[in-house]
Amino acid sequence: MVALRIPCATYRTQLNPNFRFTDARDLIPYLHELGITDHYASPRFKARKGSSHGYDVADPLRVNSELGTEEEFEELVEKLKSYGMGMLLDIVPNHMAASSENPWWMDVLENGPSSPYAAYFDIDWHPAISKAAFLQENRVLLPVLGDLYGNVLENQEFSLKLDEKGFFVRYNEVRLPLDPKSYGAILEECRRASSRASAHFMDELDAILEAVARLPARTATDIAEIEHRRRGKEQIIERAWRLYQADEESKDVFDETLRLLNGTRGDPGSFDRLDRLLSDQAYRVAYWKIATEEINYRRFFDVSDLVGLRLEDPRVFDAWHVHVLQLIKEREVSALRVDHIDGLYDPLGYLRRLQSAAATALGAPENSQALYVVVEKILGVNERLPEEWPVCGTTGYDFLNQVNGVFIDPKGFHALEEIYSQFTQSKISFSYVCYTRNKQVIEQLFAGETKALGNQLGRLAAQDRRARDVPLSELLQALVEVTACLPVYRTYIRSFDVAASDRAYLERSLEAARRLTPRQRVSDDAFAFLRRVLLLQPPPDGEGHKEEWLRFVMRWQQFTGPVMAKGLEDTAFYVHNSLVSLNEVGGDPLRKDLPLDLEAFHVFNQERLAHWPYTLNATSTHDTKRSEDVRARINVLSELPEEWRTCLERWSRWNQAKKRTVYGQLAPDRNDEILLYQTMLGAFPLLSAERAGFVERLAAYMEKAAREAKVHTSWLNPDAEYETALQEFVHSLLDDSEKNRFLSDFLRFQRQIAHYGASNALAQVLLKIASPGVPDFYQGTELWDLSLVDPDNRRPVDFQQRVRLLEELEGRGPQGLGSLARDLAQRWSDGGVKLFLIWKALNFRRSHKELFLKGEYVPLYAAGQKRENVCAFARRVGGDWALVAVPRLPTKLVHRDALPIGIETWGQSTLGLPREAPPCWSNVFTGETLKSNRTRREKALRLHAVFHNFPVALLAGTSPNSGKTLSHAG
Repeated sequence: MVALRIPCATYRTQLNPNFRFTDARDLIPYLHELGITDHYASPRFKARKGSSHGYDVADPLRVNSELGTEEEFEELVEKLKSYGMGMLLDIVPNHMAASSENPWWMDVLENGPSSPYAAYFDIDWHPAISKAAFLQENRVLLPVLGDLYGNVLENQEFSLKLDEKGFFVRYNEVRLPLDPKSYGAILEECRRASSRASAHFMDELDAILEAVARLPARTATDIAEIEHRRRGKEQIIERAWRLYQADEESKDVFDETLRLLNGTRGDPGSFDRLDRLLSDQAYRVAYWKIATEEINYRRFFDVSDLVGLRLEDPRVFDAWHVHVLQLIKEREVSALRVDHIDGLYDPLGYLRRLQSAAATALGAPENSQALYVVVEKILGVNERLPEEWPVCGTTGYDFLNQVNGVFIDPKGFHALEEIYSQFTQSKISFSYVCYTRNKQVIEQLFAGETKALGNQLGRLAAQDRRARDVPLSELLQALVEVTACLPVYRTYIRSFDVAASDRAYLERSLEAARRLTPRQRVSDDAFAFLRRVLLLQPPPDGEGHKEEWLRFVMRWQQFTGPVMAKGLEDTAFYVHNSLVSLNEVGGDPLRKDLPLDLEAFHVFNQERLAHWPYTLNATSTHDTKRSEDVRARINVLSELPEEWRTCLERWSRWNQAKKRTVYGQLAPDRNDEILLYQTMLGAFPLLSAERAGFVERLAAYMEKAAREAKVHTSWLNPDAEYETALQEFVHSLLDDSEKNRFLSDFLRFQRQIAHYGASNALAQVLLKIASPGVPDFYQGTELWDLSLVDPDNRRPVDFQQRVRLLEELEGRGPQGLGSLARDLAQRWSDGGVKLFLIWKALNFRRSHKELFLKGEYVPLYAAGQKRENVCAFARRVGGDWALVAVPRLPTKLVHRDALPIGIETWGQSTLGLPREAPPCWSNVFTGETLKSNRTRREKALRLHAVFHNFPVALLAGTSPNSGKTLSHAG
């Protein structure tokens, strides 16, 4: 029997050409000292050359040589094992790179439906969406051109070539293999150009032409014909390459033919033959902009060079996971993180197959959950991860958003909404912004996918006598409206037994869509039919088409996730900027009931312990819109709404002259302006030496934010004038000359925000460590991390600095823990206090693993004047206890530059304890001993004693008569 290995704390690193296996290996001793138990690594398989993230996997059967060798990966694993640590590996089963580095994809482009890999990718070989069927019938759209096809062709940007892999066309860095069946056109031109060639050359050329003629067409799907084609193709390519290399005369014939076929710039007719050759391939090479309307393969979101995989096919699953399962079998990988689970056709089926395969690899019972697996799943508000999924939880965005809410003042937040509305002159609610932006991305980014689904829905309607007369346009519009109203990323219907939760989401979406759509545009009949389809209620006379209904619903479910990701995360979050710390992955798309009270946080943690005790708790990831410390700062605005209002109005008035007029309007607009000020407050560097670099980082961020918002500019249609005005504005704000009075005023307010934000950040990280679940740390965040959205959050990390600082802390610890803790808190700006907190808390957690992984969760509440300013809970297992207490809403506790410690802050406020709680506690951070006070009514700790020397508290205690003492030694 194989025991499921549960991490105690994970640390995520981004493997890339500048941080390789050997660098990760050398980091392991530091991570161990920090208290980490599992190295959480980004994908390690062969990716596109130069990849900075590894999510563009080109070959899942090979290690990424840019990260190192197999031997170096094994060295990393052995180093982990020597410290008793595990490896949590990120895998990307949803998609692969649609590039020449992907051998499966190249085979599909060469052989079309006849490729043995054609079924691996989610391709529609008979699309009904193209402007002309002949352009894409049995062809894959390749939207890789930087201009219209005809312009690229006649500008001689295509280059026909031959090498040992066969004939191909080169376009910049893109290699396009040719169908061997189409070699005949090239070889016939060789024949015409070979008047002085040798008899041997002519005989061999004729023989190759005969072999080409005998090849089955690329549309052949019979197994025998596919094999015949494969063997014949290999022989043809080998013989053509051998003939090319035979002698100089042969080479000259081929080269002259290729030059002729490549055409002559200025002579449009000279490109006709190359045009016919390209038109005879298993792909249609096209301008990148038409992908939104005519794409005929499933992509990762709207990224056309990432093609979707059909993991629901057992053959594809087995082929893709060969190397993953080998790593599991050899105990090199102890856990998996599955990327973008919502992109799969059948997530539950995939996860069951994965656990079954892992169990076999580990020698465990077939139906056991033998491997620790977490999924990248964005949960909506009140959405629950399906209980039947054989996983340990998610990657932690649900925790991120819940803990973030603890540090937002609800009254202040509503004031911020009003300030934002007045400043931007916009009364539109966030929920309506999300709805309209979902519709926008459906139209602008997913028109092709939408039309394909609409045509499929139309076919279902045609088979139903009650719906066959409903116009296709109405069905398509109804589908768009319901998709835009869905409050979660997707539903999980996989049979005709529709779960109550899925039914509720669909009914809610249908109702909202009907309410928002005029009946003149979409009739009740259209919505009624769509409701029956989505809830899988075919008519009695439609039993023969039931499976088509199910296939439609499952395909639609794959579509809704990308819409929500692009509409909410990558558009609405950049459009509504009242408090941008809320605009985070996993944030509420409706934003009606914010999780802003302590009780909601405690309920969340209790449910987490009951259902998903081993899920990850994240606060920063490689995908977050801004780091944990940036959010912690921006949250302070909810405590200071009137100061923010005054600053905002003053700064805008002062800075108006720095804007330029674009299309008759001042640029940037007020919405981008308020986003910019909040971003500056959240991310402004603590060190003056980092300011110069910050200007460029901020400018790059604002350009990305403006393009994501899709209001004045976008990725599809960048507006150079608006972007230039925005860049100039950013640079002018950070001009340190005396004439820029804004900067000094900004810095005054920013220092205040940074100070209170640090208190929030320390509190947040301790809650993460002690709450039910497994705390996850993103690279570098053990010191202050003021990163913005990628690529900013994927900058190199100075690990040597962190190693050195931890060594210094370890050296100073024995000299007096209390004085060290207070000293670090006083000079908080260097980040040492955050590193100290994480080091002490994680080592305590590792020493008492059962207490945190399985221990009961006991909410605690304060009494007295400061009762709203504390978030606290206890964990206990048997007689062992740990108590966590952190301050919240710090502006109501202390004046700027003061720490929330001591009696001057906390007065006589107390923290109530259960009657069975220990009478004595030891402070893990300071070494102090605390004794509880007891009255007839309750047991309590004085908050000024809890926070005597340090702004957050982790206390260890043992119940009387347990016979044990709970040590806090790391």
